[in-house]
Amino acid sequence: MASTHHCLASLARLSLSTPARPTVTSTIPKFLVPSVATPQVRHASGGGGGGMRKKPVKKKKTYKTFRSYDLSPMEQFTLCDAMRYLRAAEVGRPPTTVKYDLAVKVKTQKSGPVLRSAIRLPFPVKTDTRIGVICPEGSALATEAQQLGAVAVGEESLFEAIRRGEIAFNKLICHTDSQEALKKAQVARILGPKNLMPNPKRGTITSDIKETMQELIGADEYRERSGVVRMAVGQLGFSPKMLADNIKAFMSKLKDNINQLDDNIPKAIDEVVLSTTHGPGISLNGNFAPTDDKVKPEHLATVM
Repeated sequence: MASTHHCLASLARLSLSTPARPTVTSTIPKFLVPSVATPQVRHASGGGGGGMRKKPVKKKKTYKTFRSYDLSPMEQFTLCDAMRYLRAAEVGRPPTTVKYDLAVKVKTQKSGPVLRSAIRLPFPVKTDTRIGVICPEGSALATEAQQLGAVAVGEESLFEAIRRGEIAFNKLICHTDSQEALKKAQVARILGPKNLMPNPKRGTITSDIKETMQELIGADEYRERSGVVRMAVGQLGFSPKMLADNIKAFMSKLKDNINQLDDNIPKAIDEVVLSTTHGPGISLNGNFAPTDDKVKPEHLATVM
């Protein structure tokens, strides 16, 4: 027989139980019932999550030296033949405004030293050289520079003109006595971008004003960039002989620059290309005479 405690516990459970609710049949059509969106599961790509992996990017091949090509299948021209075609491309243009440009491709390492110097060609191409001289004010050096044709002379007065942007010269040299004054003037940020800052390596800081000015008059600077040295070697009105003399002098200077380098630094001339201001580039083979017997060098020296 159950005890009184058990009977009371049974009655309590019956009283606390939730009565069953009657089921109601839905009268809403199925096409009106809102659908429940299934949450999309996303996985991180790469780490085994099932995503698509990116294709590995191939690294571009790098070269320690500038590229050079086999010139044997390439058609190359003599100097007179190249001048003949280039002059045809410049018909109707003033001979003094069109320049012959020489591009010398060099076999060299990208991290190696560059060729950089200046040369005074036998037949000057530029005739508008204006020289400024930094030297003590009112000194004998200043008087000598003015007599030699300098367009601007002095120290502080010249520095003030540079700061104002009044630069009447396209070449600037500095006497060794004024080198400290040049450093204190802090004009390198103005002269540097214009390629006018005096530098001992370029010979524009000197103790001999006269000799340096004579070298700069008609002298042209050149610098190797990306394995190529470019320089204007003549005007369109130059004869083949004049252009040949300038090219020979320039190539001889380049070879001297290469010979002065360390033997452990490989550098050699690869190709020489002649072009004009508006004309194409023509590869030279090193010969001079024209291949057409009807064309003489004298024909290429006349006004077009």
